[in-house]
Amino acid sequence: MQLAPGVKPARASWRLHIGSRPQMPGRHRGRTVADVTSESSPPDGNVAVPAIPASAGALIFDRSGRLLILKPTYKSGWTIPGGVMEADGETPWQACRREVREECGIDLRHGRLACVDFRRPRPGSPGGIRFLFDCGTVDDACLAAITVQAAEISEYRLAAMPEALQLLRRPIRRRVRAATAGRALVYLEQGRRVAGVGKRRGK
Repeated sequence: MQLAPGVKPARASWRLHIGSRPQMPGRHRGRTVADVTSESSPPDGNVAVPAIPASAGALIFDRSGRLLILKPTYKSGWTIPGGVMEADGETPWQACRREVREECGIDLRHGRLACVDFRRPRPGSPGGIRFLFDCGTVDDACLAAITVQAAEISEYRLAAMPEALQLLRRPIRRRVRAATAGRALVYLEQGRRVAGVGKRRGK
């Protein structure tokens, strides 16, 4: 499931550690890179790298273009299939496939990276990177055989896009809206497009 603000009850660790320190460093103002790295470096002299939470989600549609959405048991609102990457070298696509299989029993074979969203940390939320894959249309037989992970998912629904966008939690809603607006990969920060990113110069 998506990271903010709830944490999956089944996960002992939900943060992908990149480097040797587990905590997310704060933002530093008016200081050089050398200042920050010298203070955060371990005693052996190796430079510590930020630990960045990462998760991956899936856009799954039926033949009518309705989106598969899930209602989690551990937080309010609706979300899409997906969840946190394991800190064992799992890739975003592997995490997407595993989480979808665990949450609703669908074995994804194809996907297109549609959106990357960077979320800044704030009190109560670790922020991180969200990868969103467009996994296209799933056949009726597969959808009819959906089995949700009862400990984490209370129900599922296939919703037309206007309804889905209304039901989805706000950060996910922004991501889904951006990802379904076209075929190009979309880069977001805090769920919003970034000026100068995504368009070729002169376009």
